[in-house]
Amino acid sequence: MGRFEPHPGMEKQRIDPPGTKKYAPYSPGVMVGNTIWLSGQIDVDSGDTIEIQTQGALNKIDALLGEAGASKHDVVFAQVLLKSMDFYAPMNEVYGAWVDSIDVKPARAAFAVDALPADALVEIVVQAIRS
Repeated sequence: MGRFEPHPGMEKQRIDPPGTKKYAPYSPGVMVGNTIWLSGQIDVDSGDTIEIQTQGALNKIDALLGEAGASKHDVVFAQVLLKSMDFYAPMNEVYGAWVDSIDVKPARAAFAVDALPADALVEIVVQAIRS
């Protein structure tokens, strides 16, 4: 069997701006070629409402994408984890404003989970393809 030789420019790169708060041993983001995977983003430090935490998570996503030379316009899939489906409508208001300027909105899944890190109300995971 031959040894795998990665295509030039296809090495795995860590996306980790200085000051990124992490809750476990993981990379905040990974990029291979033009494909970007971001770890779930939470923001419990900005406040304790679903609206504030959703906006904070989206702000972190914007910063990580920017670090990778991308933007929210490059997002192809988003996964939203909620502490309760009672938060769906107010989260959707904030998320909807964030994607409003995007011509082709990302595919998305949203569901409730039993618990999130740091007792967050929402965690948002995205994948993007840098254009």
